[in-house]
Amino acid sequence: MTTAGMRAPETPLALHRPGPARVQDFLLGGKDNYASDRDLAQRVLRVLPQAAGTARAARGFLARSIALLAERGVRQFLDLGCGLPRADNVHQMAARHTGGTRVVYVDHDPLVIAHARALLIDGGNIAALLADLRDPGAILRSPEVRRLIDPAEPVALVFSSVLHFLPGAGELVAELASAAVPGSAMVVSHATADFAPRTVAEAARLYREGSSVPIHPRGGAEIARLLGPFRPLPPGLTPIAGEGSAGPPGDPIMYGVVGVR
Repeated sequence: MTTAGMRAPETPLALHRPGPARVQDFLLGGKDNYASDRDLAQRVLRVLPQAAGTARAARGFLARSIALLAERGVRQFLDLGCGLPRADNVHQMAARHTGGTRVVYVDHDPLVIAHARALLIDGGNIAALLADLRDPGAILRSPEVRRLIDPAEPVALVFSSVLHFLPGAGELVAELASAAVPGSAMVVSHATADFAPRTVAEAARLYREGSSVPIHPRGGAEIARLLGPFRPLPPGLTPIAGEGSAGPPGDPIMYGVVGVR
């Protein structure tokens, strides 16, 4: 990806420190990362070699989930903690299955939003919002959301590999869900230590010490509770198996679930 033509970021960047979106970009094989991000990712991979394959599998889960919801008639999507743009993003995933989709990409990282504004905003049905997920009210009141998301229509709340960075995930999910009408949906992929408690705890420690960003792996029952009023679609909460990794895939380190109301 190129950064040519990007809007100047609204807040200073700290590129000497790893950022979750850039670490994830490295795990996905991207090029929008820096030495600090690569160093942290490689330290995590020494403990959890399945992390890169799981990151790819989570993107596959996201694509299948968006396709499922689009085929059910959902046309509005809030991608919360969207991360750096990929070759295939939520608006493209949805557009293959339904017309008239509207997507707001939300992230607190100014580099992510600068990339999104440069590379994704190709029409009036897409917006990128710089916002903190810990302030859901500000997100719902933002001009971008007010312009594109009709509160009277179903909306999909997409939390792809992000809620494990938030200690108060339940409260923010509940506030966003309270504004979602019947027919709305939620997509969640979330780190867990259910299958590999020792190695996941060590990877979380490395991540916290290397980036000052804590990770909160949650058990399956706790992740299921995050859905609140959303009813899981079959097959329910399931482990996300790594894909495309050299050697054995290792224990699952992430769950995925889609819920509807």
